[in-house]
Amino acid sequence: MTDPTDLCALLARSVRSHAVRTAVRQGGDLLTYAQLDDMAARFAALLHAKGVRAGDRVAVALPNVLHFPVVYYGILRAGGVVVPMNPLLKSGEMAFVLRDCGARLVVASPACADETTPAVAQAGAECLVADAAAFAALSRSTAPVTGSAGGARDDTAVILYTSGTTGTPKGAELTHGNLVSNALTTARTLLRVGPDDVLFGGLPLFHAFGQTCALNSAVAAGSCLTLLPRFDAAGALATLRRDEVTVFLGVPTMYTALLQNGIGQPLPRLRLAVSGGASLPVELLHTAERDLGVTVLEGYGLSETSPVACFNPPDRPRKAGSIGLPVHGVELRLVADDGSAVATGQVGELAIRGENVMKGYWNRPDATARAFQDGWFLSGDLARVDDDGYYFIVDRKKDLVIRGGYNVYPREIEEVLYQHPDVAEAAVVGVPDPALGEEMAAVLVLRPGAHTSPDELRSYVKERVAAYKYPRIVRIIDALPKGATGKILKRDIVL
Repeated sequence: MTDPTDLCALLARSVRSHAVRTAVRQGGDLLTYAQLDDMAARFAALLHAKGVRAGDRVAVALPNVLHFPVVYYGILRAGGVVVPMNPLLKSGEMAFVLRDCGARLVVASPACADETTPAVAQAGAECLVADAAAFAALSRSTAPVTGSAGGARDDTAVILYTSGTTGTPKGAELTHGNLVSNALTTARTLLRVGPDDVLFGGLPLFHAFGQTCALNSAVAAGSCLTLLPRFDAAGALATLRRDEVTVFLGVPTMYTALLQNGIGQPLPRLRLAVSGGASLPVELLHTAERDLGVTVLEGYGLSETSPVACFNPPDRPRKAGSIGLPVHGVELRLVADDGSAVATGQVGELAIRGENVMKGYWNRPDATARAFQDGWFLSGDLARVDDDGYYFIVDRKKDLVIRGGYNVYPREIEEVLYQHPDVAEAAVVGVPDPALGEEMAAVLVLRPGAHTSPDELRSYVKERVAAYKYPRIVRIIDALPKGATGKILKRDIVL
């Protein structure tokens, strides 16, 4: 059987095979595949009535609730382009996205009305409030569209806005082909899920990781996705037990939270855990495997790559600290600043080419041109590859610290700090220094009840790394700044 080439066809295939199976649930509420498809078709009809046509951008500001997949597939069914937004954005941030992509409509949670209302006014858009009452009315009064506008393989399906760490946010244009191929690869060869699996849906669905690896992969396999609107350790563990989750998907800070909470009783149906979104410290990986009782596989990707580019395959040896091997349909290589190849074992910038790589940045031809080199997407991440072809992220290129002429990679120092029994979270950054150019600074969160001093932590690292590497500045704080997925935001650290 030929694989689907658009996301609507991906859902339609699972509807044909798994109509009465649960597609998505949130607590005690659920939608079967047939119900999800029917509601998406009704929402598509509503969008058509509001004038949405093929190629129109429709923004979505929703947390992980039952309405999200209805809205997501409904927009695609209407032929539109989904523009997911973090519902915690402020009005100015929302207005920027709406103006930049030219969205004529935004579908928003009532909880973010205070920010959405001025945003749509600034951008000249219209807001649809997505709540239980609205969707109950939709099911009663709106006839579903027939057929599917869908989209061609090369048509833009989703525009994902980057976090804007190097300037204003840019919209990565992901095609139906990008997202379908990445979802199928994830479901078949990485997670190896099927109709009997239950995937944990605590990763934000407005983010690439949650959207592809949780939502679209579950739909591709006919699995169940169980949603947690806002991650907290106790709520996550309750969901894992109640819904008998088989695959946990998370970022490193989620694992930290779970372990600090205490796993308690075993999770008998959990068979696999996956980490992405940020580098997983090796010490945390081993602790998570011990307490969860399953293998933790680390992968790598970016919004621009749909996102999965590299993964530790389940049928090959897992290498702790490695992001694994290139996934199906993807090529990786390491390059120097001049574009030349970097030898095995040496550090270079990770470049990516394949069926998962975005079309480009929305209305940013110059930024798109800078992001590619001879057809390869430049990730901005520094990495090395070993003799077996396994890749290891060294650090973000922009996070490299040059101290007194020596290159220091913050992640190396963070790995050492995570080995200290009192350290819960660590972030190492470079700060300006008049004599050395840059100095190393470590900002830490301690485990509950720990009383380690900055001097002790400084000495701990000094004993384990070269003299030019250890952080002279050490700060202990209550919490590190984090983004929507729980990724530590180094740019927001104030010393």
